[in-house]
Amino acid sequence: MDTPSTPATADFSSTPPKRTKIVLLGDQSVGKTSLITRFMYDTFDNTYQATIGIDFLSKTMYLEDRTVRLQLWDTAGQERFRSLIPSYIRDSSVAIVVYDITNRQSYLSTSKWIDDVRSERGNDVIIVLVGNKADLSEKRQVTVEEATQKATQIDIMFMETSAKAGHNVKSLFKKIAMSLPGMDSNAQADAQNAKIDVTTAQTPAVPEASQCNC
Repeated sequence: MDTPSTPATADFSSTPPKRTKIVLLGDQSVGKTSLITRFMYDTFDNTYQATIGIDFLSKTMYLEDRTVRLQLWDTAGQERFRSLIPSYIRDSSVAIVVYDITNRQSYLSTSKWIDDVRSERGNDVIIVLVGNKADLSEKRQVTVEEATQKATQIDIMFMETSAKAGHNVKSLFKKIAMSLPGMDSNAQADAQNAKIDVTTAQTPAVPEASQCNC
């Protein structure tokens, strides 16, 4: 008896993009959900709603040399959900650890979140430290220099973003996509250079939202 073969063989003509699991971690109200919403839909919602448990979204990025499918896992920052999080870190390729530049405690907490990632994934993970709410730089409690130094010491990437102004959000995910394993050595070198650029080029960049009266 003949079995239909056309749909199965058609799929092999182009390799589907590899899925990359990215988990966002950080204290409550640092802007994890806002970063995802800005990246996915290019919008920002002023009303704050705490994430309950874990949310999941997925987006395909088209780079110059390949296509990457990102799975974005948005975790709750509230203490009562902490026990859920290790199981989501366990099979992730990337961890984005977010703090609010106007809230020093959220920055100090990043050490704990990074430790959680290391204990689940060791060095087999890309970690990015992200200082969000860069549009509120007049209320800043954490300097770019301090965060850069921390990231350099523990050998992770660092970037400041503003989900509200859209500042550096697309750049953040592009840098992550370009740093994923599986690239050739030239692209790896480019990603390393890009990584250095991220930390050094922050100071002069002032998001436009800091001038707006909204």
